[in-house]
Amino acid sequence: MSSGKLSIDLGAICANWQALDALSGGTCETAAVIKADAYGLGADQVGPALARAGARTFFVATTEEGAALRMAMGSDPRIFVFSGHMSGDTALLSQARLIPLLNDAAQCARHHTALPDHPYAIQLDTGMSRLGVAQQDWPDVQASLGGTRPALIMSHLACADEPDHEMNARQLARFRAMTDGIQTPRSLGATGGILLGPQYHFDLTRPGVGLYGGMPFAQAQSVVQLDLPVVQTRRIAKGASVGYANSWIAPRPSRIATVASGYADGILRSLSDKLTLWHGQIAVPVVGRVSMDLLTADVTDLNEPPEMLTLLGPQQGVDELATCAGTIGYEILTSLGPRYARHWAVHA
Repeated sequence: MSSGKLSIDLGAICANWQALDALSGGTCETAAVIKADAYGLGADQVGPALARAGARTFFVATTEEGAALRMAMGSDPRIFVFSGHMSGDTALLSQARLIPLLNDAAQCARHHTALPDHPYAIQLDTGMSRLGVAQQDWPDVQASLGGTRPALIMSHLACADEPDHEMNARQLARFRAMTDGIQTPRSLGATGGILLGPQYHFDLTRPGVGLYGGMPFAQAQSVVQLDLPVVQTRRIAKGASVGYANSWIAPRPSRIATVASGYADGILRSLSDKLTLWHGQIAVPVVGRVSMDLLTADVTDLNEPPEMLTLLGPQQGVDELATCAGTIGYEILTSLGPRYARHWAVHA
């Protein structure tokens, strides 16, 4: 038995891309970030749908992700790899025609030695202290490129989800200082950067989580619905305990539904005794501990035992669930487990 049905609205994903494309402005290309299997929603489905909507450039995290995407999408789109040219990547980068984002002098040397005529891009560190060429190393790296021109120069904003954070302006100034005057397309803004305004857009934007209905893109259409099957419903007496560690005691005679999903499927254990499921418009509280494969919900107030309960949908989106769990929507999406039966459709 499946742990649930995960319905993915490709039309909503495309509508979100088109809305972010419009915000990016007519002279700026809008790419799409579909790393981590399109944030857990299926890159082999999401990528072709976005290509039909007009996207022609895609970003993934690793060379292996890029090769799988190339198999799904054919030869047309550009595919950039955030991790760059790692040791052992040479053959796959070449075969799949992937464009590595070179992150330091060692990657630049490796790439130009192993694949001297192969396209590449450069990632700069403008203050996030994660991936990218540091500002003090940039002049030497530029000199090492030997006159070859990268396909793109990009950096990543650390605090774009907070529009008033001083780090945004600091990184913008550093990016300009490192790249102004260079005749190469530039990219700085992902979803949050798009929303910061035109000064952050440059030649290409890279929306990610906003495509999938997540903040900070508050106007995004909802993309996913997750319905969970009820395995069993039982009546229990007042004072009976439910689940591990007797963590919930029935305050009244109750009806408890055992639901086929748990932390092995991405429903975080931290949601125990806090999570809400839905039966139509009726809220159903989860009671007791979330276990590996099961959770339990109090369905006493429903007119009849339910066959399914909804975790994600119109009543509760990924960010509402993330807030309840003390995390972010990204983690909720990418944690949705492989046992969910995924169904793709176009509803927007």
